[in-house]
Amino acid sequence: MEEIIINLMNQFGYIGVFLLIAIENIFPPIPSEVILTFGGYMTTYSNLNVPLVILFSTLGSLVGAIVLYYIGKILNKERLKKIVSGKIGKILCLKQDDIDKADAWFDKKGEKCVFFCRFVPIVRSLISIPAGMSEMRLSKFLIYTTIGSLIWNSVLVILGSIVGENWESIVNVFDTYSNIALILLIILFIGFVIWFYKKKTKKQQA
Repeated sequence: MEEIIINLMNQFGYIGVFLLIAIENIFPPIPSEVILTFGGYMTTYSNLNVPLVILFSTLGSLVGAIVLYYIGKILNKERLKKIVSGKIGKILCLKQDDIDKADAWFDKKGEKCVFFCRFVPIVRSLISIPAGMSEMRLSKFLIYTTIGSLIWNSVLVILGSIVGENWESIVNVFDTYSNIALILLIILFIGFVIWFYKKKTKKQQA
């Protein structure tokens, strides 16, 4: 994977950065850390420069995020409620009210989620789907996505340009960060599931 990314970027420059980051946003397993830090390193030996690498990577982030946003709009709240009203809802112990509550929560906290999740692996891409599902205003979504992505991309590209040939050391550091973040997310998710079902059980008993 890493070799393919490097070859594409060496061959296509800014367009390679744009396309790879757009794809990375749609398919999170592709590592943005490699694309961005190597892009920063490329500015030390090619005609690429840091501001344009950041610009094209941020444009790629926006394109990928918009695709997932509209996927979320297709899988809207009403469709989810229909799914939950069937067998899947019974298996997961979910009701239509739960979808409404989740949607209301995202209406209140969605802007912060879209911004801060841009710094969390995997989630940084997937957060675009609930934003679309809750019909978050596209202008707001684009503003918070742009700011969050711009910060993330800038940090990695600039670090890559500073360390030069040692760009892989930055990737290793961010790999560790990604692993820790994913473990914490799994723990939080498990904790949320336990809390959610305990709460539902208490209501049913009451």
